[in-house]
Amino acid sequence: MTKSVLLIAGEVSGDMHAAGLVRAVRKKNPDVHFFGIGGDELRAAGMEIKVDARDMAVMGLAEVVRHYGFFKRVFASMLDLARTRKPDAVVLVDYPGFNLRFAAKAHGMGLKVVYYVCPQVWAWHRSRIPKMARIVNRLIVIFPFEPDVFRNTGLKVDFVGHPLVDVTRAALSEPARSLPWTGEPRIALLPGSRRQEIERILPVLLSAAALIEKRKPGTSFILASPSQEIADRARAILSAQADKPAHCEIVVGETRQVLRQARAAMVASGTATIETALMGCPLIVVYKTSPVTYFFGRLLVKVPHIGMVNVVAGRELCPELIQDAATPEALAAALIPLVDDTPERKAMLAGLEQVRDALGQGGAAERAGDVLLKELS
Repeated sequence: MTKSVLLIAGEVSGDMHAAGLVRAVRKKNPDVHFFGIGGDELRAAGMEIKVDARDMAVMGLAEVVRHYGFFKRVFASMLDLARTRKPDAVVLVDYPGFNLRFAAKAHGMGLKVVYYVCPQVWAWHRSRIPKMARIVNRLIVIFPFEPDVFRNTGLKVDFVGHPLVDVTRAALSEPARSLPWTGEPRIALLPGSRRQEIERILPVLLSAAALIEKRKPGTSFILASPSQEIADRARAILSAQADKPAHCEIVVGETRQVLRQARAAMVASGTATIETALMGCPLIVVYKTSPVTYFFGRLLVKVPHIGMVNVVAGRELCPELIQDAATPEALAAALIPLVDDTPERKAMLAGLEQVRDALGQGGAAERAGDVLLKELS
């Protein structure tokens, strides 16, 4: 019998993780129909896209306020879809500002709510944990410490492993592809997947790259972009900036190949830090946001690290340069020891192995698919 699922994945990483789930479910039951919010990956997996995730990829308090009217309209349209189509389940993927509110409404309508990729309530809003347990029927998590966060809440929680374990393992087994490196050592730049991120983070990465080049003439830089849109914006920033390395190439859709071939990386905080760790590439974590967002974020955040690779490691395995601390001089000083055969590089590579082991042995999408199929049966 045909089943329908309303799925909401509002950003690039959620789109990627959700697509693996959809493929796993449809491989076992092709009659399950998915519709809702997603991007190119979910579209390719066969989902009926009602709103493109690229339009939803806004980050930071100030930016969200500016787009409030748009989000309100999308939220209302998704609720209307839920009412009219009455899906057998609602699957919400990360994206907490939107999805936790939607979970409450869907639960109130009597719909089954499955949450895949847990919002970081353990970092920002521990007070939301009991409420989340009340409005979600099943939680599928990808980090090993997350089941303990919901212990004694009554919520069914399944740790399935991290979806990027399979993706990065496959990338490491592929033949190396030719990339436009111009010299040695090779440094990867990952300034983020959102326009606001690269506008704040890329300029400081380029300035740091210029300093690294002075210390190590011949250093080659590649900026790995997740989309042509981000690449175009990065190219505009690169051309306008005076303080930059002699050569910085931009490639699209080859992030894992870039990381595989790089000696080290400067990475915007987010899913990319996990991807970089799983590719075995030493990294520093960088983040800058609007002063307003950062001010309120400091009041709310309850964990000592913001880079997910460090959260999983349980320590500052990778240097974190955040907001005012993210100066070109500090970035260059943190990265240079990771390039040569130093004790710092050796220690980080050993730590990245431990992070990889903690994230599971693969098969996350299949296990997540099995959980959803049980909920649909």
